[in-house]
Amino acid sequence: MKKNQIVNFWIEKMATLQEGVGYVDQKPVHVKGALPGQKVEVRISRNRDHHAEGKLLSVLEKSEFETSSFCNHYGECGGCSLQTLPYSAQLEMKKDWICGLLESHLPVEVFKDIEFTGVLPSPKQLAYRNKMEFTFGNAFKGGETNLGLHKKGQFGSVITTDHCQICDSDFMVILSAVLEFFKKRGVEHYNKFSHEGILRHLVVRKGEKTGEILVALSAARPSAEDLSSFVDLVTGLKLQGEIVGVLYVENTGKADAVSGEPVVLYGRDHYYDEILGLRFRISLYSFFQTNTSGAELLYQTAFDGLEDIRGKYIFDLFSGTGTIAQLLAQRAKRVVGIEIVADAVEAAIANAAENELSHCEFRAGDVLEILDHYEGHKPDVIVVDPPRMGIAQKALEKIVAFGAPEILYISCNPKTLAENLSMMALAGYQPVKVTGVDMFPHTSNCETICWLRRRGGNEE
Repeated sequence: MKKNQIVNFWIEKMATLQEGVGYVDQKPVHVKGALPGQKVEVRISRNRDHHAEGKLLSVLEKSEFETSSFCNHYGECGGCSLQTLPYSAQLEMKKDWICGLLESHLPVEVFKDIEFTGVLPSPKQLAYRNKMEFTFGNAFKGGETNLGLHKKGQFGSVITTDHCQICDSDFMVILSAVLEFFKKRGVEHYNKFSHEGILRHLVVRKGEKTGEILVALSAARPSAEDLSSFVDLVTGLKLQGEIVGVLYVENTGKADAVSGEPVVLYGRDHYYDEILGLRFRISLYSFFQTNTSGAELLYQTAFDGLEDIRGKYIFDLFSGTGTIAQLLAQRAKRVVGIEIVADAVEAAIANAAENELSHCEFRAGDVLEILDHYEGHKPDVIVVDPPRMGIAQKALEKIVAFGAPEILYISCNPKTLAENLSMMALAGYQPVKVTGVDMFPHTSNCETICWLRRRGGNEE
């Protein structure tokens, strides 16, 4: 094979949930976006010693397991890449993926003692997202302004995704109205290459249990008249939920991300939602699981796998806005949450006060630094819910050095989970049970819960 050569072959397996693998002259070719059972047309982009990589040009024959897509944007939008597979097949793929990662990273004697219970389905497979961050842009140079998600494989291009099936229907009403509003007024979208233009992002968040909606416009210097009329537009829409806040974020940075101090144009700078009976105040930048009903399943499953926590001290590391800490504080003697984002810690403290929970405290700072100087009661249970990159080696060494009898690891990235578990196994922690929870149906992501016990810990 040579670079740019076009080849046709069958996809036989998945390397990851984003990459299918087929063979040309017995050499594996990795193809992003391809599914097992498909016959594909591929342009070779790299030819390495042991495998090649290719760009998917077209699907010549569908897999016998595939169904029709449920979204008008499928194939053009880069999201929901698994949507043509039956949901049961998606769960099976995610199960095999997680299990394969664990088997490849853990010693045989550790892996064989793990109880793997598969992947639990999301309570909602459609309209499950409570937060969307839409981008203003165009599909091609000189094209009209769009508002939506990035085009598949083209991060510089944006398409209008006004029929997205995985987010709340109110989001589509807001998106369509906002796009039409600015197009009529002739306000240009921001160009990430020339750094000219005005409109950058539209963020919409909604409480699944409360129906409260927060809308934020990210832009570079729009007129005061545009902002005033923008508020009138949004608050005048007929929605199933209720607009409780409209924000403006002046964003002059070059990165394609929402950043800047939010200014309240209408209402308040936060909304409320509920998980397992507790009420949470959520601001524009607050971390909150994007699948509310899925989060309830995730946390309830995770807590059910712990031993009785009554009278115990718990660390909740990477605690975000304190959701896990507060849920555990209803039964534990004391929960200490540690989070590096100061705004999230402030929100956690406010939420705990509103929920009248006095058995939890929150500390702002880097997990490693705070644990390095911690002089309080040693934890009986440590809960970790780190970002996608997992836990850094030095922080993980400090965590296992506490010698807590139990560790609960909740992960949004099974690959880094498997890497961390390998080190934890060497430190004397046995992964006892692993369960996946599908928080992101039709996509290549999955949450994973792992319960670990310190070997010999129950005897001490």
